[in-house]
Amino acid sequence: MGSGRREGKARVVMTIGEVAAELGVEAHVLRHWEDVGALTVRRDGNGYRIYDDSALEQARTVLKLRRVGLSLPEVTAAMSPKKSAAQAVVRAKIAALEDEVVHRQQAITFLQHTVECRHRYLDDCPDCATFVRGT
Repeated sequence: MGSGRREGKARVVMTIGEVAAELGVEAHVLRHWEDVGALTVRRDGNGYRIYDDSALEQARTVLKLRRVGLSLPEVTAAMSPKKSAAQAVVRAKIAALEDEVVHRQQAITFLQHTVECRHRYLDDCPDCATFVRGT
């Protein structure tokens, strides 16, 4: 592939190593995404992966979705051409994240209370007992 990067007619072709470096991931991660169906990459006549503009954008999307907490099966479903299926996955993830936020806020409230609690032992504190029963 030479330099691995060719430009012409607004299409960029990159090697797996170049894409990995641009995204800040290892090449094996991109291969794994392809293996599980989250990423579609064309191959040249020698079997080398060819990352054009479309594949690069798809890889960026996979990375963004992974960074916000979607699993690879969720990523694959979220990138489905069927908009309703994609939306269902994203809505479910939003609900799970909102639930996680509630639980983390409860944990913060409990920990803040323990810092300020006048009881020597948490077992002696009725407020602490309430927090424990509430979880």
